[in-house]
Order: sequence, then structure tokens, then C-alpha cells
Amino acid sequence: MTVMETTGTRTDTCAGPPQQNRRPDGDDHYTISEVVAFTGLTAHTLRWYERIGLMPHIDRSHTGQRRYTNRDLDWLDLVGKLRLTGMPVADMVRYAELVREGDHTYGERFELLQTTREDVLARIDELRGTLAVLDRKISFYADAGRALASERSR
Repeated sequence: MTVMETTGTRTDTCAGPPQQNRRPDGDDHYTISEVVAFTGLTAHTLRWYERIGLMPHIDRSHTGQRRYTNRDLDWLDLVGKLRLTGMPVADMVRYAELVREGDHTYGERFELLQTTREDVLARIDELRGTLAVLDRKISFYADAGRALASERSR
């Protein structure tokens, strides 16, 4: 069972539409090096995710090699999005635990994601203010540069 499987009729789907170049379900067994190529994560990071419970229960081949599925890749995509939000690793691990616990944790998951969303919106507002300062400075230097160029051409 992967981290994304739940106990109810609805499934907690991950980040977005399926990615290109993936194998069909049932044939979707990827090595760690293939996952590294797909995701840009390092093998060390993938193993660390597994160790801390963010990416638990990765199937293994008969020789003990990790075998990831499309669902695992979807989960990693979501984890990447959560990282971009600035969500602390502890909260990501908590979210993963809640997903594994089942549908009765929807409320807690909602609260966790809602809080993260509010944090992201606050950061966006802060970045918009920063962008406005940069735009003013860029405009100032562009105008100053044109004025200098005009003076030199006289």
C-alpha cells in the first residue's frame, strides 16, 4: 500500500494531472535512479524521505531494490509543491501520517493545508510589495540611464 491509498471511497489525489512518459499502472515500477531522473531529487533525499516517514513503504524487488509506482511519483510531486510553500518538514510528515490514517482525518488535513495556504498568501503579498520596490528602482535607473545617455549625446 502506498502513502496515497486511503480507506474510504474517495482517494486523496496528489498534485496535478499525470505526468508524461510514465508507464501504465501495473507496469509502473521505477528504480531509484529513474525516480531521480523524473523528479530531480537525489537518491539520498528519497531515502531520507522514506526514513522520516514522508515516503513510507516503498515496494522492493526480489533483490531488495526500491520500486516506485506512478502513485509514489504523484506523491513526490505533491511533496515538492508543499516544500515550495515553505511548509515545515514536520508538517509534511504529519500530513503524510494523516493520509495513511484514512478518510476520518480529512478535517485535520484541511486545517493543515488551509494554514499553509494562508502562509503562502501572506508570502505572496510580501513578495508583491518587494516586487513593487524593485520595479520602482528599475524604473529609476532606467530613467537615470536615459537621462545620462541624452546628456552625453549632446
